[in-house]
Amino acid sequence: MPRASKPEKTPQPVAEKNQQETAAAKTQVIEIPRSISVRQLADILKVDSIAIIKQLMRSGIMANINQVIDYDTAASVIAGFGLKAHLTPLKEQQMASAVEESKKLKRRYGKEAENLQHRPPVVTVMGHVDHGKTKLLDAIRQTNVVDSEAGGITQHIGAYQATIDGEKITFLDTPGHEAFTAMRAHGANITDITILVVAADDGVMPQTLEAINHARAAGVPIIVAINKIDKENANPNMVKQQLTEAGLVIEEWGGDVLSVEISAKEKKGIDKLLESILLVAEMEDLKANPDQPAAGVVIEAEMDKTMGPLATVLMKAGTLKEGDTVVVGTTWGRVRAMFNDLGKRIKKAEPSMPAEVLGLNDVPQVGDNLIAVTDERHAQALLARNQAAAEMEASRTAKAISLNTIFDQINAGKVKELNVILKTDVQGSIEPIRGSLERLGTDKVKVRIIHSGTGDITESDVMLASASKGLIIGFNAGTTEGARRLAGAAGVDIRNYNIIYTLTDDVTKALKGMLEPTYTEVIEGKAEVRAVFTASKGAKAAGVMVTDGKVVRNALVRVRRGKEVLADSSVGSLKRFKDDAREVAAGYECGVGVKDFNDFQVGDILEFYKVEKTG
Repeated sequence: MPRASKPEKTPQPVAEKNQQETAAAKTQVIEIPRSISVRQLADILKVDSIAIIKQLMRSGIMANINQVIDYDTAASVIAGFGLKAHLTPLKEQQMASAVEESKKLKRRYGKEAENLQHRPPVVTVMGHVDHGKTKLLDAIRQTNVVDSEAGGITQHIGAYQATIDGEKITFLDTPGHEAFTAMRAHGANITDITILVVAADDGVMPQTLEAINHARAAGVPIIVAINKIDKENANPNMVKQQLTEAGLVIEEWGGDVLSVEISAKEKKGIDKLLESILLVAEMEDLKANPDQPAAGVVIEAEMDKTMGPLATVLMKAGTLKEGDTVVVGTTWGRVRAMFNDLGKRIKKAEPSMPAEVLGLNDVPQVGDNLIAVTDERHAQALLARNQAAAEMEASRTAKAISLNTIFDQINAGKVKELNVILKTDVQGSIEPIRGSLERLGTDKVKVRIIHSGTGDITESDVMLASASKGLIIGFNAGTTEGARRLAGAAGVDIRNYNIIYTLTDDVTKALKGMLEPTYTEVIEGKAEVRAVFTASKGAKAAGVMVTDGKVVRNALVRVRRGKEVLADSSVGSLKRFKDDAREVAAGYECGVGVKDFNDFQVGDILEFYKVEKTG
């Protein structure tokens, strides 16, 4: 078969041809762990980190040099360099040791700690966009900073403490309920109370409902702040009625949810809101041991150009001090300096206190746990255990429940509730489907709809499913590309239906262990047609450039022209120059024949895929 590119007037030098063929045939295998940073991957591949970042951008992933990516993403990048990835194996003995060590750590830093003392509550503010979350946080900050401190606010570390009547409250400044749930999905359950901000002139909106469901799924008490009461068209009673319809009944209407009417703009009702937070905190009886070794969670992290890796840590227990040796996820270091939310240097950070920490060897991930250890030797041991425990967890347990595995998990006693996120095309479909699903519960497992709504399945839905170990059911609902990618990485099961009976039938069969296995498409590579040739017996072949992943002989292939799919078949022939090839990696040209298809045009896209059993 002729080459995919235009014919050259002079034959290609034999040495060059042999070199290219050898490179294509001999694919180097690169061993990588289950997660790896862009910097580490660049070092392994001996390439500039910018080349890695560009590869990720082509796949729609925006990453920086310190970003940690999962194995599948790294394997795709490696394939883009014409290489193969292989997961670094961990011996069973290492894994068992790691799990045992994790249990010891949980006992050491868990609720069993002695000398428990009162600690400040940690509060997250959520609500619909433009309903005043940021203004509320600013109002609280301004009313709790004395004049002498005002000039000291030199930086913003994503969390701060306010004081009322001598009692402290820690506020987390997250972008929204997605960030709140993303941290929960990583095991960072750090919020004690959620403030739900609802505008008195706008009422309950879709994002308000999402925030309610995310807070409920986390089991966090909710206080409603009805904002913008200074506006002429403010209608607090309308808000309370809408909240009641959403299942959130205000205390004065016979429910158990506190509500406070405020104006963040005019700073009205702020003191009453803070008092309500302290009241709920007292009921929750929040305590921690300040004398145990320090334990906290990373809520922000960055690489500062002058100071190096910086991590904002919220302390959960113990007291972190300057000079402490700490392990944070898969990095470690010695605390050289700490700063509070006013940018002032501090010597120690107690439970529920946020602090910016300087001295780590690398930038950790948001949600990573910080643990203080006695010395560097213990730090290295804990780092190894963290890696082993992470791989053990990833290889043996699913992050989210699948309909295909629910029956086994029910019988093993691991699951007592099937958490479902339900998305439909129209509002009228939600209640009938909700009712049908909830009636399917058995003595062993209850079906619980933790969030429902109309429109496409989004990344927010996937994060909620991941954090709640649930699944997503769509009825005549689409799935965004971002949600599809995130679901694949997080192991979240998305099921789409257009007939209610089929939907309920599948769930019924799953609960009884009778559901047939499902199959999922996995895209292996893409190529663009650069030329069209006539092969033997009048058949046409496409000269292509592999732009992503790889092309494998006998793989399934889809021929696309714009949005139209012209053929769905399999690879009939695959050649490099005149020789048959087993596979061709991204960045190389090759000739491809598709079974029962001849109508190639320059610019067509070939999508190569395989079908895998997912349950």
